[in-house]
Amino acid sequence: MADTTARPFPPHHDKEETAIERRTLRDYYIILREKLWIALPLALLVALGFGYWKASQPKMYLAVATMQFEKADTLVTTQGVVDPSVRSEMELHANLEKLTSQRLRTRVVESFTPDEVKILQRPYTEHLAPGGRVPSAAEALGSVSIDSTRNSLLISISVRHPDPVAAALVANQYVSQFFGYLADYYGGRNETGVEYLRTQADRLGRDAADAEQKLMAYKKEHNLVSLGNSTNIVGTRLTTINDALTKARLARIDLETQFNQVEAYRKEHRNLVEIAYIADHATVPTLKNQLSNLRQTQSVLGERYFERHPKMIDLANQITIVQEQLDKAIELAVADLSTRLNEARQSEANLQIEYDRAEKESLHLGDLSVEYNSLENQANVAKANYVQILNRLNETTTTRNLEKIPLHPLDAAVVPGAPYEPDLRGILRTSVALGLLVFFGVALGLSFLDDRVKSSWDVESFIGANLLGIIPDLSGVKEDEKYALLLHGQQAPGVEAFLSVYSSVKIHSKLDFPKSILVTSTIPGEGKTLVSCNLAGSFARHGKRTLLIDCDLRRPMLHRNFKQENIHGLIPWFEAGANLEADLTTDANLGIIKLGENLWLLCSGGRSKSPTELLENPIFGQLLEKLKRHFDLVIVDSPPLGAVSDSLLIAERTDEVIYVCRFNRASKKHVRLYMKALRNGKNEVLGVVLNGLSPRRIEYYSNYRYYRSYKKYYGSQG
Repeated sequence: MADTTARPFPPHHDKEETAIERRTLRDYYIILREKLWIALPLALLVALGFGYWKASQPKMYLAVATMQFEKADTLVTTQGVVDPSVRSEMELHANLEKLTSQRLRTRVVESFTPDEVKILQRPYTEHLAPGGRVPSAAEALGSVSIDSTRNSLLISISVRHPDPVAAALVANQYVSQFFGYLADYYGGRNETGVEYLRTQADRLGRDAADAEQKLMAYKKEHNLVSLGNSTNIVGTRLTTINDALTKARLARIDLETQFNQVEAYRKEHRNLVEIAYIADHATVPTLKNQLSNLRQTQSVLGERYFERHPKMIDLANQITIVQEQLDKAIELAVADLSTRLNEARQSEANLQIEYDRAEKESLHLGDLSVEYNSLENQANVAKANYVQILNRLNETTTTRNLEKIPLHPLDAAVVPGAPYEPDLRGILRTSVALGLLVFFGVALGLSFLDDRVKSSWDVESFIGANLLGIIPDLSGVKEDEKYALLLHGQQAPGVEAFLSVYSSVKIHSKLDFPKSILVTSTIPGEGKTLVSCNLAGSFARHGKRTLLIDCDLRRPMLHRNFKQENIHGLIPWFEAGANLEADLTTDANLGIIKLGENLWLLCSGGRSKSPTELLENPIFGQLLEKLKRHFDLVIVDSPPLGAVSDSLLIAERTDEVIYVCRFNRASKKHVRLYMKALRNGKNEVLGVVLNGLSPRRIEYYSNYRYYRSYKKYYGSQG
């Protein structure tokens, strides 16, 4: 008598609850091992791509020059007493502002000789495209930053430039020109000449300002930047609008042609897909190819099946749906063409309005040119007189006691020997960090998205079923041997695993013999037939009269696995009248075959396109009950639940159910759904057999450690 002590199901056996998987470091190690060949190439690709992109950036060189302000004696000049020393952080900040001013930048730019300007422009001209513009000295100056050292009077001038010589040149030139600026600022001046020149400069400055103000007022009145610039802007705009108008007109004509072609095809009731625009629009090509493939498949299957065959009906429905989708896609393409045509017409009309406006504006600027040129000439003359007197004022400036200026160059900038960008070490560190981030992110992300059955946690915690055992991958065993591993009494791979399943079935079963057990799965190829055969062999090996029934009436396989003919069986017996009064073990129509000691096989007896007629018939249930009078255990091999509903019909007439899941094949949610359906049918679900794991994965994905010990023990015995 079987042990009636059964392990209770997890708490969410009878109701839907969200299962939270608690992972350990070992679990994460397993995830990384499983996703290694997906995550590692992606991580390498991202890391190497980022590193290559950063390393291929243009080289930049850094040159630094430093200056120091010190306390200095008070200077006596012709203008009075001047104290040039830097006495506070505020005064240091004022000098920093002078260093960063546009005035000093302009002074530095103007101080370069033609040869030095060529040095500045050198990195930009090396890769200059034919006809390209060479940057000016101001544009090629590079990036200049002025910084002071905290709690000191030190100032550093840092220059970043694509050319190392140019970087050092600009930094040293900044020091030199700032030194000259301070010398001019603190030097003495000729009082008489300076006073006269200042008076003249003030008067001419007012005249220049008045002339400039009149010119600005005229510009503001007529909304002009300058006459030349405004004329060029309007002319350029006129040309641009004319080009755009031409393109819009051509686009509109092209769209009208296509639209007229569509209208013509509609009047002639021709296929709109023949029009290139419709054929290439959005999903039309895909749907067209899909429809063609479905019709081709229909033609092929039509030679094998009748029109009312489920596959033919399903295929006809798919063709109807795809045709409807194609019709909608064509209508959408026509509507899109109509919308684009309306937009093209509107765009052309707007551009025509803009062109007329620009043409009128061009004519208006021609009328303003006479008065504008007169005002501009007056402003230029006044400005020239003012600049001339300012130059004269600067020439009369005298500088004394230059050695008293409180500025001392500390370190001159030297030509850097290597670029500071790209920083190969920094790029390497960032690339490694980015690669690790992508590696772990992809591996863990794919793991959390993967919904297939893999581990004992999936079976016991998420699905809510007992794990009856784990069957290793038997791909190395010959096909004609692995279905009869338990019949020959030899120690072959997988034997101990099936014996473990046998023990678990006995432990979790609440029913005594005789009884019937259904073996099913979610999808084809999960190994339910393999489990059925060897589980039957396990019970037969332990002295139980066991009958193995092939109830997969659509694709029977058991007769092939045991090299038997499939002439007699369930279907011939049912068609012959389903006689329950005779001795079933000797009934010729049933043709029960003895496979070995305590093990018999009942084949399907052929194939059936409508097996539900037999399985729904009460005779089938009566047959199972009567067979239990002759056998201790009846094991029923059935079709997958995810493919057909036959297994649910069989489950109503069997006592217990064993569910087979292949590693990394079926969805956990699907298995959980079918298990719920079986339990709702008042079936006693013994548990799940996890099939197809390699020895390494058995160790990774389960809590069963016996396999390693078993392998070592039996392996040592040869």
